[in-house]
Amino acid sequence: MKAIVFAAGHGTRLRPLTNNCPKALIEIKGKPLIGHTLQNLSKYGVNEVIVNVHHFSEMVISYLEKTDTGIDVTISDERDCLLDTGGGLLKAKGFFNDGNPFFAVNVDIISTVNLNDVMAFHNKTNALATLVVRNRQTTRYFMFDRSNQLTGWKNNMTGEEIISRDGFKNSVPLAFSGIQVISPAIFDMITEKGKFSLTPLYLRLAKENSIIGYEDRSPFWIDVGKPGKIQEAEKWIMESS
Repeated sequence: MKAIVFAAGHGTRLRPLTNNCPKALIEIKGKPLIGHTLQNLSKYGVNEVIVNVHHFSEMVISYLEKTDTGIDVTISDERDCLLDTGGGLLKAKGFFNDGNPFFAVNVDIISTVNLNDVMAFHNKTNALATLVVRNRQTTRYFMFDRSNQLTGWKNNMTGEEIISRDGFKNSVPLAFSGIQVISPAIFDMITEKGKFSLTPLYLRLAKENSIIGYEDRSPFWIDVGKPGKIQEAEKWIMESS
């Protein structure tokens, strides 16, 4: 089973910690975020991963070369141009050549969601993409109808809405968790070029395709890329170990 880990960001929300260190190597209880991510993927049977790099890329590559992660790791080099999640995924297209759905995860997410359950749900629904979401407070939400189909997006702070399907007004707002399963058929539907986010791609494709939400109700989820969250993540890891 394969996965892509998005680890190329500048980590601007974590400054000054990321002034001299990539976000992927910020340590939580003595282990870099990329280490926690790969360990979790391996736990659920992922044995091949591609990691995109940009900010302090040499440091990330050095860590992965020197560390036995238990996973075969390939580097997607974005040193010349940071491509965002959509562009980063498209650049890695050749890696996903086995026809099977794969995980895509953000390196700054620590979660107790059962990835086997997510993959099983994805396969059962035959979705083009399955987005792991939670009922939590944030600014921007994906909107899902009663069948878990993505109908649009909303920014509660600005009031901006992007409607992909009928039923948007009666849809439930859920926050994206930075974890997803993607079917390789998506690559033939991508017309975007260069640097772009997966969010507008999904909102475009949801008009005619199955982009499904998987509501995660597991005990713990945290975005360590936000200020002040490192201590919270360390406390949870210590209490759960």
